[in-house]
Amino acid sequence: MDAVIFDLDGVLVDSETTWDEVRRAVVAEHGGTWRPEATRAQQGMSTPEWANYLVETLGAQLAPDEIARVVIDEMAARYADRPPVIDGADQVVREISRHWPVAIASSSPPVLIHSFLTACDLTSLVPVAVSSEEVAAGKPEPDVYLRAATLLGVEASRCAAVEDSTNGLRAAFAANMTVFAVPNPHFPPDPAVLRKATVLPNLAALPHSLSDAAHSGK
Repeated sequence: MDAVIFDLDGVLVDSETTWDEVRRAVVAEHGGTWRPEATRAQQGMSTPEWANYLVETLGAQLAPDEIARVVIDEMAARYADRPPVIDGADQVVREISRHWPVAIASSSPPVLIHSFLTACDLTSLVPVAVSSEEVAAGKPEPDVYLRAATLLGVEASRCAAVEDSTNGLRAAFAANMTVFAVPNPHFPPDPAVLRKATVLPNLAALPHSLSDAAHSGK
């Protein structure tokens, strides 16, 4: 194992419920109708993908680029003081960065990824941060993970990925990475997908599990 690539939302920041709340409010405000499957459907989508979903599937009466701006502006406002960092997440990234190169591969837009890195003073320790806005397709496609591995200069099959959601796990598996899951308590992943990953009780367990995997040759 030559590198570790983290998802952001649900792994390092407790933001999935905030994304859900903001999107629901914007859809309602602009004449759309939320559907029961909408939350899970959007997990892992890139910004253009979920913006189109809000308009074309949920019926919000805004252009996709405009609804994306409204949602991201509200998310940025909520991140203004400090992103909702999961307790100890920044320390885990610091510890792992002492042993392996570290990257982020996220469906969040770049402004929110960099907000997290800046708030936690991790910019110098995380040399690669890729948003799915910057690749052809969001999760569950593997593009964002493959791009992060390429920028790190590491074969994707030599990377560990850390994920929390069904689509994120599928993306990491599709990239042929060793996958560690910290299941999202708000939106638990599909058990059939989860069974293929190394499941951790919390993020704090990751350094030990990575060390075990490295020593076992996984």
